[in-house]
Parts: sequence; C-alpha cells; structure tokens
Amino acid sequence: MKKVNIIDVAQLAGVSVSTVSLVLRQKGKISEATIEKVNAAIKQLGYVHNVAAANLRSSTSNLIGLIIRDFNDSFCVNVMASVVHYLEKQGYMVFLGHPQDDTQQLQQCLTSFTQQGVAGVIYLDANHRLASIPSLISECPLPTVIIAESTVSSHRDVIGRDNRQAGNQATRYLLDRGHRNIAYLGGTAANLMREERLLGYRNALAQYDLPFREEWAPVCENDTEAAARLTRQLLEKNSKITAMLCHSPSAIIGCLNGIAQVGRTVGKDVFLTQQVSLIGFEDMMNINLTSPRFTYVSASSEEAGRQAATLIVNKIKEPTLPPQKIIISGELVQRDSA
Repeated sequence: MKKVNIIDVAQLAGVSVSTVSLVLRQKGKISEATIEKVNAAIKQLGYVHNVAAANLRSSTSNLIGLIIRDFNDSFCVNVMASVVHYLEKQGYMVFLGHPQDDTQQLQQCLTSFTQQGVAGVIYLDANHRLASIPSLISECPLPTVIIAESTVSSHRDVIGRDNRQAGNQATRYLLDRGHRNIAYLGGTAANLMREERLLGYRNALAQYDLPFREEWAPVCENDTEAAARLTRQLLEKNSKITAMLCHSPSAIIGCLNGIAQVGRTVGKDVFLTQQVSLIGFEDMMNINLTSPRFTYVSASSEEAGRQAATLIVNKIKEPTLPPQKIIISGELVQRDSA
C-alpha cells in the first residue's frame, strides 16, 4: 500500500498542504471547522505525522532534556511525572538523563541532549547540602529551568519549595490545637531543607512565646530504624511531648514504630496523654496506607512540575525572557494523625 502523506490529507480535507502543516504544528489562525476537517482526514487515512522530520526541516525541536538526580526521592519522582504529563500535553517529549553526582556523566548527558537536538533542559535537583548547582548546568547554552527542593543560588530560572513556610504552617497547626511540646525529628546535619523548616518551626514557637529546645530537634540519618530509636529515646526522656514533625518518609515510618515501642499511640487528641500527633512534609505515594492516615504539608510536586513545564516552553519560544524564581508553598492536608 502507498504510504499516506500530507498531500493525501490535504486533498481529502479539501485544503492546501500549508493549511494541514499549520494544523499539525498548531500554528496560525485556523478556523475550528477547518481543524476538524483536517483531523477527520488524518484519522480516516491513518496519517502519522513525522515530528522529527518536521523539526529538522524547520530547525526546531519538540524534545526536552530532563535530568533527575535521585530516583529514591519521592519529591523528584512525583515532579518528574508531572513534568512529563504537562509537557506531553503541549506536544513535547522528554529525553531522560540520570547522571547522579558524577560530573563526567553529567557532561555526557548534556552532550547526548545536544546530539538529540533537545530544545531545552530541566534540571531536577535533590542536593540538600549545597545551595549552588553544577557549573555545567549553570553554563548550559540551552534554555534551562532548575527545580530545587531547597534554596539555590542561580541566575537561571528556578522553581523551589517554601520549606520555611511548611515548617511554620505545620507547627502553627499543632499550636492552634493546644500542643505546647512539639519535637522535630529527622534530616541530617547541614541539610538545607531541615534548616529551612526549622526556621519556620522556631518562628512559630516564638510567636507563642515558647522556647526552642535543641534536644527536641535531633538530626537523623535517612533510615527508619534510626528514626524509631530516636523517637523512643525522645519520648522516654520527655514524656510531655505530644506532637512531632517528621522530616522525611523514613522519619514518618520510624516515628510510628518508635511511638508504638513506648506504648503510646498516634492521634490528634492532646488531652489523651498516651497519644502523639504526627505531621509530615512529603507527598508519599503510600501516605494514605498508614493507620491512622497521615496529616502532612504537601510538597506541591504536581504544581512544581506544571510550573517548570510552562516556564521551559515559554523560554524556548522567547529566549530573551528574564529569569524567574518561583517559590511554591505547600498545602496542609488534614488527616487523622494530627
């Protein structure tokens, strides 16, 4: 059978080849009636638009390079899914790179992007210890958007999380419900997300004239057993603690275990001294599987992905746009644990 081409589509639809081309590229001012006729002809003939060839002819690309540093990070995985979803809705495809923390692999990744003809790059950062980004990303000649979990210094377009607001919001929620002895568990030393959330936590305590107790905010490796052990030690030494903020998914699971080990339960009633209220900060994929269901401040990962997709497309279309810094606040999702 003869391969269907754009001329066949134009003849069946009763329009010019250029009109079909404009419909396929979603360009120009074409009436809805004409668009419907062209799409009907495409469907009837089974025509498949060769986007790569069209891009080559017009020196454009519908490919976006996406670099993800950590597939174990729930925020990164959720943002990646959101980025892909929103870019595909706009007719773009994602070319994925995973160089981890290897500079040479990052260089190879960017070289591959260039060879594939990507139009722009999204760098999904998950480094909680550095406020800077790799120089290879900073100096990338392509339109570039950075998505960061903590504050970064960059002249590029940046989408970030408001960790300070999240810490403040979670703490105030507990304070407004009568809690006065609130601990913060998790995050390693020099973890920027931990530092930012603790600023919000301390600010909320100060607003209620409550002191910040260093011993009630212990650092903890990203390990459920370590979190369980620290939770048990905290509650055994400080029986007045009625609420805890959990820095990470591992801290959440560890807290649940540690609370059970000391014979207390998880819940929202501060008048029952055996109960401990818990709040987390992550959009965990299995957050609704815990019992009780977990209260948490959303990381707004879907919104971060949507903003990044919109920003990179705008930057590709108008490279001279000034860089933007968009900080996204989370939403408190009230469940049964606090």
